[in-house]
Amino acid sequence: MVIAWGLVGVGCSGGSDSGSGGAAQGGDAAPGSADAGHEASDASHGSGDHPSGGAGQEFKSGQRVDHLIRPEERHFKALYQLTNGGENAEAYFSSDESQLILQITGLGHDCDQIYTLPVHGGTPKLVSTGTGRTTCAYFFPGDEKILFSSTHLAGSECPPVPDYSRGYVWPLYDSYDIFTANADGSDLKPLTNTPGYDAEATIAPDGKIVFTSDRDGDLDIYTMDADGSNVKRLTDEVGYDGGPFWSQDGSRICFRSSHPTDPAAIEDYKSLLADGLIRPSQLDIWIMDRDGGNKTRLTDNKAANFGPFFHPSGEKIIFASNLADERGRNFDLFMVSIDSKEIEQVTHENTFDGFPMFSRDAKYLVFASNRGNEKEGETNVFLAEWVD
Repeated sequence: MVIAWGLVGVGCSGGSDSGSGGAAQGGDAAPGSADAGHEASDASHGSGDHPSGGAGQEFKSGQRVDHLIRPEERHFKALYQLTNGGENAEAYFSSDESQLILQITGLGHDCDQIYTLPVHGGTPKLVSTGTGRTTCAYFFPGDEKILFSSTHLAGSECPPVPDYSRGYVWPLYDSYDIFTANADGSDLKPLTNTPGYDAEATIAPDGKIVFTSDRDGDLDIYTMDADGSNVKRLTDEVGYDGGPFWSQDGSRICFRSSHPTDPAAIEDYKSLLADGLIRPSQLDIWIMDRDGGNKTRLTDNKAANFGPFFHPSGEKIIFASNLADERGRNFDLFMVSIDSKEIEQVTHENTFDGFPMFSRDAKYLVFASNRGNEKEGETNVFLAEWVD
């Protein structure tokens, strides 16, 4: 489906470069709160069990939608839909796992903006500027500050969509810079000011930032301190290295890569890069140490594998891929063993599943999906109660 590829743009996990749409949050009363809404949710769901998250709060939120769990999805014990309509993607937990920070298109803005949303239910709160395009939002440890990338300094309008006459491509807007702000969006400050693309940033438990940049002429992964200083380049092979995420202990980084090898493929890559574009038809999942050492390729299947995230055990990586679809259009979630490199299919949805993130205790998985959407193009955020 075109829906899937419309969502998979350059971003932390894949980004969201789809068009506008409403994003009315909804469903039942906030089941995570310890009030009458909690009891109402129990009555509607027929369950008195309240799963608790990694930080001890209860994660029931929105509407329980177990009917959307497919028979093969054995890791999903329960499923909750946290948004209802519109285009919602790249939702990531706060450090205390009480909030999500995510991208939403619509809600009065023409392209992606950053919002926070209580996991126990509530109304999304705009924390980006409401101008330009934004992507790649993350909470700093302690949850007092956030990070995201934005094009707003180059203008209030949405950047132009890419030219698809060269096939399906992702835009690499050179107006993207990385910013920090207080958790409510105030005190916005730039962390990067180099010419070119700076985005795809996430944060380690100790506050170290990993991100993607073309500042040295290619798309590579870098780290920097929380104040933007001490920038170090971790990758240097020709091709795209990006979408990095930290392991739970901050010792390793998982990421996606596309390294062309034959002269024609290299020339195509460089030609697209010169025009601020990348062709994402083949991406593989890699891991490396936090200093860039011990790079290890985990997938080699000629598919578009993206959005990797470490299982809290540190033994597996969950990611999105179109490897199970011969047409290459449908994306599901998969897990790969770091030791054996064996791959297990996690979701079996016939549209799109992506952007996964585990809670710290591995009891919950948040992800975005087209499953159960009422209108074509809708993508919602879901929370699954996870069973290993």
